[in-house]
Amino acid sequence: MDIRALGYYVAQTDKLSEWKAYAEDVLGMETRNAPNGGLYIKMDDRPFRMLVVEGPDKRYLSSGWELASKAAFDDALKTLAAHGVSYELADQDQCAQRGAQQLAIFRDPAGNCHEIYWGFLSDCEPFTSPQGVPKFLTDEMGLGHTVLPAPNFDETYEFLTEVMGFGLSDIYNFKPAPDAPNVRIHFMHCANPRHHSLAICEFPVPSGCVHVMVEVENMTEVGRAHDRRIAHKVPLSATLGQHLNDKMTSFYMKTPSGFDLEYGCGGLQMDWDKHSAFEFTKVSIWGHDFSVGQPSEGGEAGNE
Repeated sequence: MDIRALGYYVAQTDKLSEWKAYAEDVLGMETRNAPNGGLYIKMDDRPFRMLVVEGPDKRYLSSGWELASKAAFDDALKTLAAHGVSYELADQDQCAQRGAQQLAIFRDPAGNCHEIYWGFLSDCEPFTSPQGVPKFLTDEMGLGHTVLPAPNFDETYEFLTEVMGFGLSDIYNFKPAPDAPNVRIHFMHCANPRHHSLAICEFPVPSGCVHVMVEVENMTEVGRAHDRRIAHKVPLSATLGQHLNDKMTSFYMKTPSGFDLEYGCGGLQMDWDKHSAFEFTKVSIWGHDFSVGQPSEGGEAGNE
């Protein structure tokens, strides 16, 4: 498949008002009602990059992958059929809600839901942040990246590379304890310069997603978002730090749907013809203490 970018993701909540307040007051994004129900979250000149729908629990539902044309979409369906992958073509209401000409929905071997589409809807309305955020880095790179669970790692990795067409950016082998076996995390890219648009982790995640990432232009905007997180008492999942592989400087916090969101700046933009995939041995050059996001003895993760 010729996937160009992560165009959007869909999350679920039992309380849309929580996501509306979080998006506007903490992330600094615009919101409005989505067609056929749900909440649009806008971070650039497109009508939305995040869609939140109501449901019985809080979780990540699906990732929306953008294709360049109808021909690319038709080729992607042929690829799915050739590999024996069942898919569902979205109806008119689903396409209207996603703002797409055509949409196909399927699952990878780990059960993660993927939506491929072409012909995004544009209303030419500029982004105006309620918190004064000048810009999120999107355009041809998409909204950011998503990190998904893959307990059946080899099968899922083969599907993502051989069927969906992702390329390997780099590898991290996480050891939860010195004598424990490696837990694999692979970072993958598609047809844009962002270091990774997708990553998979070799463990289950109840919320359906490890984290999503959004990127701003500079450290000042990261710091301002961190101040807003504190002011609105959003739990911190990892302290400020800089990653070794994509050089992103960021912090992590909880979303109202249970998965984490990375808010950062300075991520690498790659020339894939010159890149060599590699294995790195630590997550970050500095910072990113993830222990702050673990439950304390009192049963809640830290806020500060």
